[in-house]
Amino acid sequence: MPEESKIKKIVVDRNLCIGAASCVVAAGTVFELDAENKAVIKQRGVNPVRSSPAEVLRTRVRDASETSNGVKNSGPAEREALENTAIDDTTLMQAASSCPTKAIFLYGGDGKQIYP
Repeated sequence: MPEESKIKKIVVDRNLCIGAASCVVAAGTVFELDAENKAVIKQRGVNPVRSSPAEVLRTRVRDASETSNGVKNSGPAEREALENTAIDDTTLMQAASSCPTKAIFLYGGDGKQIYP
């Protein structure tokens, strides 16, 4: 029987992300780069990759108006909302720790930050 996951929520801080894509290499079923070369979380029913420049611009305007303190992030994404719900904690931790700017934040079920 598989061990219960401790990581329950994932957040990518877009202000910290430099598009190194190490998270994509480590966990490509969970992370991808969007049109701005920023890491985003693959979620069921959500297609974060924007193909047209007009769509990117509309999204920037919408995102800027919807975020507080000017901080843009991908997520939070609850674990159950991931496209790949079978991803293990070890792989998520490897993806987060591979980020050179520590832009990926992992949280437990109690809401406490696990990483970084």
